[in-house]
Amino acid sequence: MAEARHGELAAFLRAHRARLRPADVGLPPGPGRRRTPGLRREEVAQLSGVGLTWYTWLEQGRRIPASAQVVDALARALRLDPDRHRHLRGLAGLPAVAAAVPLPAERLQRLVDSVAPNPAAVYDAHYDYVAWNEPYVRVRHDPGRAAPGRRNWVWLLFTDAAVRARMPGWEAAARAVLGQFRAAAGQGGHDPRFAELVAALQAASPQFRAWWADYPVREFRPAVITVAHPQAGPIALELFQLRPAEHPDALLVVQVPATGDDRRRVGLLLG
Repeated sequence: MAEARHGELAAFLRAHRARLRPADVGLPPGPGRRRTPGLRREEVAQLSGVGLTWYTWLEQGRRIPASAQVVDALARALRLDPDRHRHLRGLAGLPAVAAAVPLPAERLQRLVDSVAPNPAAVYDAHYDYVAWNEPYVRVRHDPGRAAPGRRNWVWLLFTDAAVRARMPGWEAAARAVLGQFRAAAGQGGHDPRFAELVAALQAASPQFRAWWADYPVREFRPAVITVAHPQAGPIALELFQLRPAEHPDALLVVQVPATGDDRRRVGLLLG
């Protein structure tokens, strides 16, 4: 699989080098007639600040490492748009570039509203709430009651007593969410929002502080959680996580009642 990925990376670089002329990147045409269309390898190497031999090996599909800094420099040299830049990073085995535009809250609100009566919410890369529907408010909690800077799932999970009271399996759920949050923070580099959240959580929650020091990392696994609702009683919810293709930083979590009795309890809460 790695062999195929390196071959695709080589083909991608060759194809996009061939699309550019020296004038496109501010270079003089140079002496002599060009045997092939597009930029020469040495010109791409010069523009991106890498060695010619190393770049040649990359275009030959050799299994050599490529750092994020170098891959991003190649993207700039080849004048890649955001879609192609993300694709290049994927071929190099690097995480995708963070979205450069805000998430469309109104569009995502329509999405979560459409999945009612299932509780649903959308988070951004920091697990800040972007949208949630009325079933989520009735069954789980209302993120809108939190201060704007604290409408964050990890923050509420570790600091809000009412949220914790509705979760009989709080510790297992909190550890799972923390593992996903830690993985996201690691991919975020020196993101100031992650840094602010982590510092605030360490100050506010001894459990977060202790578990964070263990460096937990965990991908999402399908699960069923139980909500201890004060009016409706226990409600079992099956968790689904999805990401919109046009906004991979957005995380849609849909919570489907696990049984007919659970659907009935949710229906009663929604009137």
